[in-house]
Amino acid sequence: MGSMASLCIGTSFAKSLFDAVGAQGTTALRVGFSALILLIAWRPWRWPLKGADARAIALYGAALGATNLMFYMSLRTVPLGLAIAIEFTGPLAVAIASSRRAIDFLWIAFAVIGLLLLLPLREHAGNLDPVGIGYALAAGVGWALYIIFGQRAGNAHGGQATSLGLLMASLVVFPFGFAHAGTALFSPALLLAGLAVGVLSSAIPYSLEMVALKRLPRRTFGILLSMEPAMGALAGLVMLHEQLSAMQWLAIGCIIVASIGCTATAGARRPAKAEARGTGSAA
Repeated sequence: MGSMASLCIGTSFAKSLFDAVGAQGTTALRVGFSALILLIAWRPWRWPLKGADARAIALYGAALGATNLMFYMSLRTVPLGLAIAIEFTGPLAVAIASSRRAIDFLWIAFAVIGLLLLLPLREHAGNLDPVGIGYALAAGVGWALYIIFGQRAGNAHGGQATSLGLLMASLVVFPFGFAHAGTALFSPALLLAGLAVGVLSSAIPYSLEMVALKRLPRRTFGILLSMEPAMGALAGLVMLHEQLSAMQWLAIGCIIVASIGCTATAGARRPAKAEARGTGSAA
């Protein structure tokens, strides 16, 4: 719970930087400092790296960078809780795709209902920006690819894969951030703010998740993680004054039910597929 709270608070704070450097610049600061922190913590050069593992990590990192960029682009016009809920459909799709049991169609139905309630197809959803929703859906696709490529990078040491993956992610997003914000990215005040975002959004959540995974069954961890859209909505309400309608809260609830149900009935699925986030605090 502390990991999710830190992540949502860090993301809410990051949104306050959009006026200064835009979503692109904020993504570059967040991912760049996250990579720096984990490179110092893990020192990935200590382990040998095979060519096949390096290619897998490069794909994993590119997906991670794209996910971050698309998610922050969606936050320009979509409330935090809703963006997280829409993004959650990516890992849900990966988890459900690993099984063909009848119960999984129930969780698909909940996820689809949640999405239909959010998409601007009806009058009550008309206040949501279609472009912002598109970015959030793209972030979900990126998250799904991040999981798939992350599994392929699993032969490398976990800390090495994560830190080098974030380094690759920073190389992907930095050109977009610099093209939008220019030298403003290197303002001392913004660098300090970017460091705070990196610590709150990656360093603290990642550390807490590692502690939690050692003490909780994976299924319990996944079920607790399913509450992140609600946590994001609360953070958006308190920190960003983002008011959600009853229908939007219902949509978040449907996607949470889908995530909890998918995790609780995972059964004998392969462990890597059941892991919705892995090192998602980096994402």
